[in-house]
Amino acid sequence: MASLQSLISKQLVAPNCTVTARLNGAPPSVVNASSDEASLDEKKVTKRRLALLGAGALSTVLLNSSSAYAEEVPKNYRSYVDANDGYSYLYPADWRDFDFLGHDSAFKDRNVQLQSVRVAFIPTTKTDVRDLGPMDEAIFNLVNNVYAAPNQIPAIYDMQERTVDGRNYWTFEYDLEAPGYGVSAFATVAIGNGRYYTLIVTANERRWSRLRNKLKVVADSFKISDLKA
Repeated sequence: MASLQSLISKQLVAPNCTVTARLNGAPPSVVNASSDEASLDEKKVTKRRLALLGAGALSTVLLNSSSAYAEEVPKNYRSYVDANDGYSYLYPADWRDFDFLGHDSAFKDRNVQLQSVRVAFIPTTKTDVRDLGPMDEAIFNLVNNVYAAPNQIPAIYDMQERTVDGRNYWTFEYDLEAPGYGVSAFATVAIGNGRYYTLIVTANERRWSRLRNKLKVVADSFKISDLKA
């Protein structure tokens, strides 16, 4: 797999990554993030049906947020703040911290495998996530060339951009399927402090319909803060 560093300077569309939109009662060009999730069977049917639509089903939502909302801590979550490295996010209160190779911080479910959140960052000369190029192309490259292993088939769903205190964040949902198992995830990427930050929160694909809304809170909570001189 390519490194994040090499990806920043490489903006090619991934050839074998499917972009779809989950059906939730809205037309294909609109993502309704507040709608009820489909059952597991409905999700699998939806994925296969929408895979036929290809890139034409790409859904983009532009959201504006304020730091006041980002700083609220909902019930059943805890806040992780790393002032030295300039970022913060929420995680489920019953998760515990652990060491994840190559990442700056990570938390995972105490009992269930594959349910975890992790954050990493690398140096960059870019100043905004939009400097990576068009959102759909940049995310294609991330999922296909960085996140997916050679034996995994990636599929991308919702893509959203939000702006908090003038800084842009991209959050997107994707699956990585391999023989015998699958992983679903949200990722949030952003640039600040001369760093390219990535948060990824994952779960077993079979549990995703029950956990999606819970984990979306984690993905949407990621925020960069200015480093102290």
